[in-house]
Amino acid sequence: MDDHGPPRERRGGLSFGGVWYALGMKKVVVLGGGMVGGVMAWDLCREEGLDVTLLDVREENLAGASSRCGGRLRTVKADLSGPGAVARAVSGYDFVVGALSSRLGYSALRQVIEAGKDYCDISFFAEDALALDGLAREKGVTAVVDCGVAPGMSNMLAGWGVSRLDRAGKVEIYVGGLPRERVWPFEYKAGFSPWDVIEEYTRPSRVVEGGREVVKEALSEAELMDFAGVGTLEAFNTDGLRSLVRTLGVPEMVEKTMRYPGHIGLMKVFRHVGLFSEEAVEVPSADGGVARVRPRDVIARLMFPQWSYGPGEEDLTVMRVVVRGEKGGRASSLRWDLLDFYDRSTGATSMSRTTGLACTAVARLVMGGVFKKPGVIPPEEIGKTAGMTERVLGLLRERGVDYTEVAS
Repeated sequence: MDDHGPPRERRGGLSFGGVWYALGMKKVVVLGGGMVGGVMAWDLCREEGLDVTLLDVREENLAGASSRCGGRLRTVKADLSGPGAVARAVSGYDFVVGALSSRLGYSALRQVIEAGKDYCDISFFAEDALALDGLAREKGVTAVVDCGVAPGMSNMLAGWGVSRLDRAGKVEIYVGGLPRERVWPFEYKAGFSPWDVIEEYTRPSRVVEGGREVVKEALSEAELMDFAGVGTLEAFNTDGLRSLVRTLGVPEMVEKTMRYPGHIGLMKVFRHVGLFSEEAVEVPSADGGVARVRPRDVIARLMFPQWSYGPGEEDLTVMRVVVRGEKGGRASSLRWDLLDFYDRSTGATSMSRTTGLACTAVARLVMGGVFKKPGVIPPEEIGKTAGMTERVLGLLRERGVDYTEVAS
């Protein structure tokens, strides 16, 4: 391998550019053992020199992850939702990786920072993670947030693209996680927390137009797009730019989620009649009285099981990131495409792999001292740091997640 090649792993560390970075004997804890957290734990527990523990409240998640790791993973049943639960849970560890749901994400981030632990996290929470930047700097903590596929790799590639052009004028991000087989009525299944999927359909979407932040309705401005290997998809506004709105300074930016055609209309109907609402409504009860229920809880009970992947059901992840601008006085663009499929050898979904392995790749850089910057770090900051994106892409490529670049 030459000095500019992808990173190469060996016992207990990583080699970049001919320099060896030891991960050492670190104790790592993974918070949350769902589809993505389980893949994170599996990937890290294969690393010699890492002692990995997975925490989750569901015994079935712990058992599944333990089986996949062949006894190399420690598991602990733990409810992390209570006050101070995360702080207590991470106290005995050197490094923390987060895969909790959006409702727990911000609180977990604060508690990990207050505990003085470096952190890589994928939680898609609504709160502003950068509000904790000062606290992280004070504690000397490197906390990389939104560190999945999108947000995550989308941000990193956008930051890398901007850094490679003389002037960037537009960033476009399109991403979708889909079942390989289209089945009525939803033609969709959730590759991550269904609760977080509903957030995508209800949370206002921020885009950048003319250098100004503009808020648009989620599921709006649908457009049809063709992707080789997948076919025609429909794309719609979601709040996926996240920190990019403030960090890149590009005058035109948009992020859209993709689904099979027809899904948008169905979700708009559900939202319009209030089925995604968290406000309780009164309904007649069987005993002649009145019960108060949240429509979203009813959706969770009835629809979410139909959105869950069964054993062996295959999914795919498709993403395109385009950065347009100028280089050397000429119009220039950089584009990255990802088309990834369910891994039949491990039984891991594509969405869990593309999300979780992005996070563990960055975690390796932070643990090994390759990237160290106190503060709350959005992925685009890693992208703008020389040499970092190439290293992450190299780690992902070794694990079968391959981004292709087209420059023009």
